[in-house]
Amino acid sequence: MRKLQASQMYLLLVFTMAFASSTIFTTYSIYYVTELGLRPFELLLIGTVLEITVLVFEGITGAVADLYSRRLSVIIGVTVMGCGFLLEGSIVWFTGLGTDVPAVAWVMAAQLLFGLGWTFVSGADTAWIMDELGDGKAGNLFMRAEKASLAASLLGAGTSVGLSLAAPNLPYIAGGLIYLMLGLVLSLLMKETGFVRGEREAEAASFKAWARTWQSGAAVLINSPVLLLLAVVTLFSGAASEGYDRLWQIHLIEGIGFPDSVISMAVWFGIISASSTLLAIPAVHMAERRIDMHKEKVLTAALLMLTLVRIGAILLLALAPGFYEAVAAVLLLAVAGAVNEPIYKTWLNLRLESRTRATVLSLISQSDALGQTAGGPAVGYIGSRFSIRASLLAAAALLFPVAVLFARVQRKHRQSRPVSAESDR
Repeated sequence: MRKLQASQMYLLLVFTMAFASSTIFTTYSIYYVTELGLRPFELLLIGTVLEITVLVFEGITGAVADLYSRRLSVIIGVTVMGCGFLLEGSIVWFTGLGTDVPAVAWVMAAQLLFGLGWTFVSGADTAWIMDELGDGKAGNLFMRAEKASLAASLLGAGTSVGLSLAAPNLPYIAGGLIYLMLGLVLSLLMKETGFVRGEREAEAASFKAWARTWQSGAAVLINSPVLLLLAVVTLFSGAASEGYDRLWQIHLIEGIGFPDSVISMAVWFGIISASSTLLAIPAVHMAERRIDMHKEKVLTAALLMLTLVRIGAILLLALAPGFYEAVAAVLLLAVAGAVNEPIYKTWLNLRLESRTRATVLSLISQSDALGQTAGGPAVGYIGSRFSIRASLLAAAALLFPVAVLFARVQRKHRQSRPVSAESDR
């Protein structure tokens, strides 16, 4: 019963966060570009503020989750994110009052809250469910959670379009309220029974215990060649994702243009979001049926293939001659990303111990944030100096080291196969 309740609560958490995020981000570019007047470099500058926040606080909040409570960390995180999104949706009202503070500064402040809240959730949610279920039972749940997330994203896309047509800032207001309600529900219903709190000394307990937990997590990362290499390569992955995530919508708006039709821009983005979800749901279901989530070498092979698909999709988007070719690339990348997420999460958690899991996950996330912090402005400069197409090409190039990592790990699996077969006998 306890494991069933934990699974249901995790699915509720994933579903609600996906619904709120889809409500916010399906049409966010319309709010940013047409309502607040932000330019490509400002968009990437906003992303840089977000990632610096993540970079600074990930290690701290990850250690808090390992030391005090994963449940408490998640509740704090979703509540702070809700406040950040409410602030972001209110910016158009602030600027309408004649304030001298530019819109981009307000957005940065809101993104700082979003990033802070995210660091409390990042790693803590996964560490919590792994403790509640055990290492061997979470892989299938991650697949179910991904399907729940996709279904929620589909609902959120429609909600986002409807709200954006009424007013471009309303998706942010609605999403922020959903996050706040989720925080309240979690505080009432979420239980934590599998977590063993870290030992603390009587004197200077908080700082010493936090430092010890962080050092233990860092030691796990440093002493594992694959995890350390993954952290390094994640720098490139972060830079690539920042370039793509911040620019693909403005590339469609300004670089390619929408077809002449009665369909509004908000509806087009809703169609793209809904289509990607409808394609991703059967893709994730097929992966769940065909991929053995308990075999590391199978997961590694799948991650290699999906990384190559993502590279190809970004290249297709950058070189697309027209709107429909660009949309096809966006859909392909969305499907590959949806399948990649639960596989990568399972693959990574197979290598982690419970007592430092949240801290190590946060350190990996810090590596991603560092890549986005360093790579985002560089990719943005390329877009300002040359074109958004050039920025997307740079983002695709930055993903190649990720493919090299998975190819290297897969090669090690092949080399060790005879030894494994002998040991099995």
